[in-house]
Amino acid sequence: MSGRHFAFWPKGQPRSLSVPATSLFYNAEVSAARYPDKPYLVFYDTSVSFAEFRDEAERLAGWLQREAGVKKGDRVLLFMQNSPQYVIGYYAILRADAVVVPVNPMNLTNELRHYVKDSGATVALVAQELHAQIQPLLGEGLQYILVAAYSDYLKQPTDLKVPAFVAAPRQAILPAGVTLWSDALAHNLRPAPMTAGPDDLCVMPYTSGTTGQPKGCMHSHRTAMYTLIAGEHWFSMKPDTVRLAVLPFFHVTGMQGSMSGPLYTGATVVLLPRWDREAAAQLIQRYQVGAWTAIPTMVVDFLSNPRLAEYDLSSIQRMSGGGAAMPEAVAQQLLDMGITYVEGYGLSETIAPTHINPPDRAKKQCLGTPLYDVDSRVVDADFRELPPGEAGEVVTCGPQVFLGYWNNPEATEAAFVDIDGKRFLRTGDIGRVDEDGYFFMVDRAKRMINAAGFKVWPAEVEALLYGHPAIQEACVIGTKDPHRGETVKAIVVLKEAQRGKVAEQDVIDWSRANMAAYKAPRIVVFADALPKSATGKILWRALQEKEI
Repeated sequence: MSGRHFAFWPKGQPRSLSVPATSLFYNAEVSAARYPDKPYLVFYDTSVSFAEFRDEAERLAGWLQREAGVKKGDRVLLFMQNSPQYVIGYYAILRADAVVVPVNPMNLTNELRHYVKDSGATVALVAQELHAQIQPLLGEGLQYILVAAYSDYLKQPTDLKVPAFVAAPRQAILPAGVTLWSDALAHNLRPAPMTAGPDDLCVMPYTSGTTGQPKGCMHSHRTAMYTLIAGEHWFSMKPDTVRLAVLPFFHVTGMQGSMSGPLYTGATVVLLPRWDREAAAQLIQRYQVGAWTAIPTMVVDFLSNPRLAEYDLSSIQRMSGGGAAMPEAVAQQLLDMGITYVEGYGLSETIAPTHINPPDRAKKQCLGTPLYDVDSRVVDADFRELPPGEAGEVVTCGPQVFLGYWNNPEATEAAFVDIDGKRFLRTGDIGRVDEDGYFFMVDRAKRMINAAGFKVWPAEVEALLYGHPAIQEACVIGTKDPHRGETVKAIVVLKEAQRGKVAEQDVIDWSRANMAAYKAPRIVVFADALPKSATGKILWRALQEKEI
């Protein structure tokens, strides 16, 4: 560590954490042996026990190896909403000695093309309602698509409101190269003995940045194992604490805290594929949910439900999250209900948290303190550690830091810096640390928009906008939004011949049809020209500062 004093380290917690030298799939084996009949997943009142989960993951792994030709180290796309199939698919890929490539289900064909091409994936596990987006890529690298219908796991009657896309019956007619999930399981194939170990690649979430195209963050079983057990230990989670999973599993916070962490502990997870405040309240009461990880926008919506007082929410012992600071008034509302909202901080590159607030001494709008064995510092431009109170870049070194970006050594080299003989990840975030060792966010050095908890990288949106036939130049910035916190604004220069023929709304509509909804500009403004530097670079910062 840098020698900093942490005044409020969680009571009874060691400073160091021993990480199991096993694959993540071993957690499924252990929990299935310990709690075979206990529900692991609950999906609209249908449960999947730990034993059933392990069995189906193994059968699907057998299909991946023996029918789809998946070999050790192959990347496999996972493209669906939170569901039993998502979790089974994730662990089936691991059981097949392969690497999970989780993809945001809001992505459209043009965006998916990059994931397929860059990762080299030849197989994709896809939800039925998303199949049309990925089908055009069959033959463009993809060789096998496995399609899952969520309704296959609606086996019990329920009085919960089931969304139409979940209730939709399985479509039996599929094109060549596409297999039904149910058919793959029916083959009842078993995989070869597992050979992947702690230092083999495990999962590769993609993150964007200043260069436009998303980059794969390489995580091993060892790096992924660290954060899933660190969160469980930090909060002293127990096997009988039921979790509500509403954060998407494709994102590292939901993946680790609401899916893989509970599997390690042997806890039941109640799933929602999409946020629904009424269903969330019903499920908390029905299943006596004790822990819930949620972003601030979810909590704001949840608390604004006029019917909230009708539900018994007394079972909730812990709420935590990150992605954006929790507004003080909302945190106070939770406190009035006897719930402390515990904030944390992490990146795709660290597969969830590097920092979490001590549960018994949480500070508001605070990133928290570094976790076990994590050395985080606030440094100046020369990477010298700054004293408490001074703002600088947050750099971090710990067991959960990724191995690097997939097939991108230049970006990997730029992401790290050596300080005192240790390799630190440059987060790109500007922070400060107080006298007690708590970290706080000040600003972002990287160009990023935080729209309702979703990270939007302007360079990626700009790259997609240049696909519009009428656009000559575009600059994307963030603007304030009363509901989303920030939203996406595009300043666009049209080609000479298109001026007067294309409206701002046309660009908005095109964007919605060609990129994920959360990325698509909600505001488009036409300009005759964009400000540029002497070298011809667009001065996005000048436009951003005008907006503020």
